[in-house]
Amino acid sequence: MFKEDTLKGQTILITGGGSGLGLSMADKFASLGANIGICGRTEKKLKKATEELKKYGNEVRYYSVDVRDYEKVGEMFKEMIADLGEVTGLVNNAAGNFLSASEDLSPGGFKAIVDIVLHGSFNCTHHFGNHRIKKKDKGNILNIVTTYAEDSGSAFVLPSACSKAGVLAMTRSLAFEWATYGIRVNAIAPGPFPTEGAWTRLLPSKKFEKQYLEKIPAGRYGEHDELANLAAFLMSDMAPYITGECVTIDGGEKLSAGQFNFVDSLMSRGKLKTIFKMLKMKG
Repeated sequence: MFKEDTLKGQTILITGGGSGLGLSMADKFASLGANIGICGRTEKKLKKATEELKKYGNEVRYYSVDVRDYEKVGEMFKEMIADLGEVTGLVNNAAGNFLSASEDLSPGGFKAIVDIVLHGSFNCTHHFGNHRIKKKDKGNILNIVTTYAEDSGSAFVLPSACSKAGVLAMTRSLAFEWATYGIRVNAIAPGPFPTEGAWTRLLPSKKFEKQYLEKIPAGRYGEHDELANLAAFLMSDMAPYITGECVTIDGGEKLSAGQFNFVDSLMSRGKLKTIFKMLKMKG
């Protein structure tokens, strides 16, 4: 589908790009000719990812930054522009999530997810957008949301549901407002794509995993390359007329509504709460 130079001439920042789906997208973009910036909070992970991405011969840099800090994000963009030249694309992928009965949520726990997902996405988007507008040049933003951000919400992940719904609203609001500047803004809503970090927090047992798999019409989990291909298409010049869209990629899982609603059928609420508390202690 793609030529090796599909993204040549682009420089793309992927937040949370040191592992998981973020790294998979960064790898795909690099394989198609893009220069890459990745950011996150764990320098060791970022260093390892950067070395891996350099195999394509493109420019790759990492930046240790907390996307919740607006000023630090601004400094990162200045540094990245000095390192790699103009930043033409942004993927807001950094996120956090955990299972909890909503009545047991602490204000701090709720705030932590909202700050990373919603405020972090705004911080990066605001700096990126303002720079492209000032330069009078087009740009491309891709936000990674969830299948429960739009219609159904989801039990037991209230902070994530609220945050991702906000990111989706931002996607559509800015797609209209910034179209005049030539900036496209889209979103991808992934279903279940196994990653080392999130998977153990959200599906802590084989029983959870089996029940989850049974609710996916396609009968399997997603493969990282499938999502990375979709992201590459939306970030490329093959999709110049697509903006304000949220593309779901989930094997039909969204059709069952409420990504984690099934958890309530596994055992009593009391037992669920005990498991949720154990997961918090592990995290």
